[in-house]
Amino acid sequence: MSGSERVFGCYRQLSPNTTIIVNSSAASGHDHHTGNLIQVGLRHAPRTEIIREMPVVKYSTPDEVLAEALSLAALPAGAVESRLEMLRLRYREAPLLFTQETLQLLREAGERAKQARADACDDRALAALKEVFGYPTFRAGQLEIIRAAMAGRDCLGVMPTGAGKSVTYQIPARLMGGVTLVVSPLISLMKDQVDAMGEVGIRATFLNSSLDPAEWSQRAARLRAGEFEMLYAAPEGIDASVGQLLDSLDLKLVAVDEAHCISEWGHDFRPSYRNLAGLKRRFKGIPILALTATATPRVKNDIIEQLALQNPLEVRGSFFRHNLHLFAVKKGKGDGVRDMILRLVRARPGEAGIVYCLSRKAAETTAEFLEGKGVHAAAYHAGLTPEQRANTQDKFSRDDLDVVCATIAFGMGIDKSNVRFILHRDMPRSIEGYYQEIGRAGRDGAPADCVLFYSWADVMSLDRLLENSEVQDPEVADQQRRAVRRMFDLADSPACLWRRLAGYFAEAVAACGESCGSCLKRDIVGDARPAARPSGKKDWKKKRPALEGASRPLEDFDAKPYKPERDAPELTEAIPDPGLFERLRALRKTLADERKVPAFVVFSDQALQDMAARKPRTRHEFLEVHGVGQKKLEEYGDSFLAEILRER
Repeated sequence: MSGSERVFGCYRQLSPNTTIIVNSSAASGHDHHTGNLIQVGLRHAPRTEIIREMPVVKYSTPDEVLAEALSLAALPAGAVESRLEMLRLRYREAPLLFTQETLQLLREAGERAKQARADACDDRALAALKEVFGYPTFRAGQLEIIRAAMAGRDCLGVMPTGAGKSVTYQIPARLMGGVTLVVSPLISLMKDQVDAMGEVGIRATFLNSSLDPAEWSQRAARLRAGEFEMLYAAPEGIDASVGQLLDSLDLKLVAVDEAHCISEWGHDFRPSYRNLAGLKRRFKGIPILALTATATPRVKNDIIEQLALQNPLEVRGSFFRHNLHLFAVKKGKGDGVRDMILRLVRARPGEAGIVYCLSRKAAETTAEFLEGKGVHAAAYHAGLTPEQRANTQDKFSRDDLDVVCATIAFGMGIDKSNVRFILHRDMPRSIEGYYQEIGRAGRDGAPADCVLFYSWADVMSLDRLLENSEVQDPEVADQQRRAVRRMFDLADSPACLWRRLAGYFAEAVAACGESCGSCLKRDIVGDARPAARPSGKKDWKKKRPALEGASRPLEDFDAKPYKPERDAPELTEAIPDPGLFERLRALRKTLADERKVPAFVVFSDQALQDMAARKPRTRHEFLEVHGVGQKKLEEYGDSFLAEILRER
């Protein structure tokens, strides 16, 4: 063995007269002879063998052991681990040498060592967050999940869409080495995810049925050669070709995205996810990270059972997203739904939005109606050919299409961060589904509006759909009917919409104050600026009378097709220097088209807003912009700085 060996993730110089002990069982936590002794911090260590340096020392009396335990208190926390391991081994040989006082001292030393490792992990993770993604701090829950993954512990993370779930496996993928497997439900999403990783310097690839055999084999060979840090795959492939490949990779972590799909009690059960049930047994010792935006207690327990998670850390983020402004508008009062949708879309010229519809026909007719009024819109539903769906999604991702009118088939198929509004033409089937769908808005942290149109007629329509569905289990059918009625009750309540929504997921929050129509006393349809009105800023935050579902008269919508002027969007917060923001957005679009990637992959809207506010003049100042890491500084810094410095 050479003069230095890898020990606990770092290198130590070995001293003379040192014995090297290769011991993986000590890290596994399976040695029951150690009782409550200093196992803290080792219970969830990675499965790789741990090599420790220890002088050959034997303790013969309880006093000698106690003296050693007392001496550990004077050592720096990072220096006690090898001494603790030596004492662990001695305890297995002669437990009677360890008094209660000694055991307590060693537990305290173990806690200090554990905290030292956690602090070191935190420092490395935060440095990677800034260098790779350009973010100064972690969002709530992210660091706890990263710690668990880095320590080799299974974890269930229930975090809202837009809370940064992907960072919780991307950072470990960068720091742990080897390959992180990410199970993603839709292959249509994988290319954008891989493109986004490439833009920040993370080496990622995907394997799915969209690849021809030659390309698939080439990527597999590169994976075996260690050229990629992350692999995206669909659950269908885990028991087939991808599963066979995994045995030849240095797999470090498995992340299961949209984990609620594994539960038949969830709102979006997918049988293909049951292919994942044997992963834990197959890859013993490799941590599994299950992630979802929505999970009731029953679904949460089902996820843990189906994935066979071992003593998982459970992290639940807040369901409240202050940047999403929720509104519920009852149908049958004032204008028709179609006209109200047009009014809302026209108030947001050039902004990206999704209109969710209950049926394929509704999606198509709504898209045709908007197209006829000059809005760049298209339909998306399962009845279209794969090529048609891919074309619509590609245009939407690249900002060549402003509005997609979609059924729930578009639910998890979009990773676009700059969606500025979600409109529900019809009431969703469940609160879980509603939360998932509004979660597609404002993923970059910038403000977005979510408007739900609802009525009791929607409840009846959903009941009829259920009667004609393939659901056989009476209990499941009854559960779905109850879910529809809970959704109606949520929309129809005059109370804070966010408070009731979070309460459904067992989170108690105060009234939001300014993130829902009830608290704002705002008539969002009435506030929507008609096309004929001159553009300009509006301060709608002043108090307005509560007008449930009412709206103002339309102003000749059929006069001529509407052409967006692309002025600053009328959102809940003013954009600093709207002119500069639009120039930066145009530059982003140009660069994205050149690279054939979605515009939001280059920079998010929030990053552009921060640029417009900060107006950086140097590369160092540009690196301080939200979302600018080292790779993006090198790729785009000069172009955006030139645009910012250009006189107007």
